[in-house]
Amino acid sequence: MRKQGLSYSQIKQKVDISKSTLSLWLREMPLTKSQIDLLRGRNPQRIERFRNTMRMKREKEESRVLSEVQKELGLFSRREILIAGLFLYWGEGTKAASCTTAVTNTDPDVLRFFVHWLNQLGIKNEKLTVVLHLYKDMNVKKEMEFWAGYLKIPLSRFRRPYIKKSLLCDITYRSGFKHGTCSVLYLNKDMYLYIRAGLKYIRMRA
Repeated sequence: MRKQGLSYSQIKQKVDISKSTLSLWLREMPLTKSQIDLLRGRNPQRIERFRNTMRMKREKEESRVLSEVQKELGLFSRREILIAGLFLYWGEGTKAASCTTAVTNTDPDVLRFFVHWLNQLGIKNEKLTVVLHLYKDMNVKKEMEFWAGYLKIPLSRFRRPYIKKSLLCDITYRSGFKHGTCSVLYLNKDMYLYIRAGLKYIRMRA
């Protein structure tokens, strides 16, 4: 049993001998490193099972919380979407460029909500402009097609991407960078003034 890699505790379960006696008898038969790792649960199969179990528990918990949030929030009205968009713009939007309404982010869902928000304000996607910042080891055509499809903005509205000299593969933490950085712009004085007024109103009410 010791040759098979069993620990003193496992052997004790099979034969009625104390661990101290087993330790004395088997002191010349130490376990190999791989046998010890196996006993400690470091074998790949056991690690993968543990990861899958934890992932399923996490997904179940997230699903439960999401269900509670959905019940509490319900459907968003147009007014609520407009307010949410103003707060998004307050945190993420361009404020220095005159007559330019723009949000830059690496999260596709942030940009998709921004586009939806502009749609609620009467701005069609064909009026928007997109600029991508990509790394030099990225497939430019593929990334442009991704953003065009995800945001439902025609490729004709994309400017030539800015290609960084650095590599995506060199970034240690890149969960938010796998499609580069995207800027969605709308060049219009009236919209620029509307958003400025909206942010001013929020500050007054804060």
